[in-house]
Amino acid sequence: MSTSVEVSAPKRRGRRTAKVTGAVGPLGIGVATLWLSIIVLLPLAALATEAFSGGFGGFWDAVTAPNALATLRITVTVSIVVALINAVMGTLIAWVLVRDELPGKKIVNALIDLPFALPTIVASIVLLALYGPQSPVGIQLNATQPGLVVALAFVTLPFVVRSVQPVLIEADREVEEAAASLGADNITTFRTVVLPTLAPAILGGVGLAFARAIGEYGSIVLIGGNIPGQTQVASQYIQQQIEIDRPVNAAAVSVALLLIAFVALFVLRLVAHRGRVREENDA
Repeated sequence: MSTSVEVSAPKRRGRRTAKVTGAVGPLGIGVATLWLSIIVLLPLAALATEAFSGGFGGFWDAVTAPNALATLRITVTVSIVVALINAVMGTLIAWVLVRDELPGKKIVNALIDLPFALPTIVASIVLLALYGPQSPVGIQLNATQPGLVVALAFVTLPFVVRSVQPVLIEADREVEEAAASLGADNITTFRTVVLPTLAPAILGGVGLAFARAIGEYGSIVLIGGNIPGQTQVASQYIQQQIEIDRPVNAAAVSVALLLIAFVALFVLRLVAHRGRVREENDA
């Protein structure tokens, strides 16, 4: 008589798998909030307190003073021109670096970041030597608004280029090839296929370039001339007000610059977001 013995396999205990969310937890949030408060929020609060120390009337009088209005107008106008130039030239440079092959391409790509690493006062010295009274090329731009445009275009060049480059690298080339196979020329393909994809990145770079331009000081301090009502930008006006012991005026114009930069960035990002949503819905 044989006896069969059934051996049951041991039941595996259920293992609880930890869900990886990438969240840093309350401690990380607290540290980030504390650091943000120390570096950004507290200085902004101190600036606003100084600007409104004389009440809203004092702030308004400081911002609407003739010299303050003139310097804000010059700053915003020149910054808009620089942002528009960067929108075109930055996109073109990004296109060449991604889509074309040229000798020394890696060197050119590295030079794009030079304005980030170079002290801006050095840029002002170089531009003054190149376009100043003793200009070796016969072009004198010092103490003129075109000189401001050139200086600000130099320091803001990387923003659009570095915003557009990753988008171009990840762009689907098959869509462009399909448009070309249907008879679309290069301009039509770029306008209808490529530009809608690049638009959010271009707008983001333009916003950063504009925000940097309205607060720039070092690159224009020498070539700008600091002529009130002609080439004096807001950063120079702020320094002037501090030197003559008018800190409230300096703080008021600083707050005005912050508001202008915030509104510009907010509007551009809103437009870019709506364009991205519209493109996703169309797809």
